[in-house]
Amino acid sequence: MAEGTGFNLVITNTAIITGDGKTVHPKGHIGISNGKIVALSLGSEELPLNGSPIVDAGGATSFPGVINSHAHGCTFGPTMPSGSKPFRPEDVRYFRNRHLLSGTSTLLNVCGLCLPQEIADPSGVRHPMRVFSTTAHSASSKAAAFDIDGSGLRASHLAVSAEGVIEQGAVALGEGGGGQTLGGGAQDYAFLPRAIEDVTGVLVDARAARRLKEVLLGRALQDRASSPDAQFIALCDELDLLKSASADHVANAIAASVLRPMQNAVLGLGELAELSARTGLPAILHNALPSAHHILALARAIPMARLIAAHCNHPSFSPEEAVANAKLLRECGVLIDVSTLDCISTHWRNSAENLDALISERLVDTITTDFAGGHWDGILEAVHRMVVKGQLSAPQALSLATGNVASIFGAFNDAGRIEIGKRADVTIADSLNLSRVRHVIIGGQLVVRNGAIVHSATPV
Repeated sequence: MAEGTGFNLVITNTAIITGDGKTVHPKGHIGISNGKIVALSLGSEELPLNGSPIVDAGGATSFPGVINSHAHGCTFGPTMPSGSKPFRPEDVRYFRNRHLLSGTSTLLNVCGLCLPQEIADPSGVRHPMRVFSTTAHSASSKAAAFDIDGSGLRASHLAVSAEGVIEQGAVALGEGGGGQTLGGGAQDYAFLPRAIEDVTGVLVDARAARRLKEVLLGRALQDRASSPDAQFIALCDELDLLKSASADHVANAIAASVLRPMQNAVLGLGELAELSARTGLPAILHNALPSAHHILALARAIPMARLIAAHCNHPSFSPEEAVANAKLLRECGVLIDVSTLDCISTHWRNSAENLDALISERLVDTITTDFAGGHWDGILEAVHRMVVKGQLSAPQALSLATGNVASIFGAFNDAGRIEIGKRADVTIADSLNLSRVRHVIIGGQLVVRNGAIVHSATPV
């Protein structure tokens, strides 16, 4: 990159996907000044460089920086809907860097019981990625956190209302419910193994915990019998859990961990839907087989609420159930989100069949990562999958994480498109595989160059 005068930065020799879901320019140039896109030229037309700093894309593709509207672990406050203890600061920085290096310029942290002031790094340096936060500070959501954990909540988190947190800077509502409080994946990898170990002395893995949970309670977590059945007892025996505990003890531990927070978590969904109707802010609600009918009922009862059904590809659904649920929600005006989880390349607990089914049916409005125990795959990995499988064109797939998101969240409508006047948030990636990120520009500053962070420690 050559130093000079003129534009603050010019991207040359690049294909451009604008983020509107349809437009792609095979060749163009992007002029940036004062943090905004101020000039575009297409085809053989050249921008007047006048010695401006230049990023030569070398034929790679430029598109709007990814907007991830459902992530966890990227603030320094309480984590998850369970209000658990904050992650170590070095873990938060690592999570932020992973998102940045995978092309994300704007991120919404939906650990809804943290506060906006907990976005700032206590070390006093500012990460180049824009990080925003949500609020789920409703009475029942707080109660649900304490039903399962709440160890990260302090007086400052408990004293404030959701309206108060909005005044402090929260830009959306949620996450309403979660795997911790509605019996989802976080129960499988975080809480259930610990609860089972407490009574048996045996630490099971996430897959075994899920099997035990679903055999005991059913896939919708509503089928518990008065005593464990033969299938549950046989599974406990297979997992070597009955040497120091009875099947009843194991069943009671699982039921307590899963079911105890669910009533308050469901009430919390309603509180956030009502708040959405009052404030106009979108409310992100945990959508899985156990909570799907509650979200549908809220959408019908509170039509003014702006509801986003999170991770509609949740593994508790079968592909057919995921599609049917999304269609019903869409009929009620609910926005359909899918998450990469760990289903694209990691395959820790989840597969991509539900994601594929929803994308193939054209039922998706946004794509996010969620958390998946910290093992999430990148959004652009999923975009590449959609393109290679022929499900969506590159512009269509990218819009799910750029222009679509910007149109849903008021806080992000300054970005999400490559057009004059928008924020200069631009990701540049390999044209044949958009998940191979080379450069990232945020607010007109080159913050990732050739795959390495070059602007990660700007003093606040």
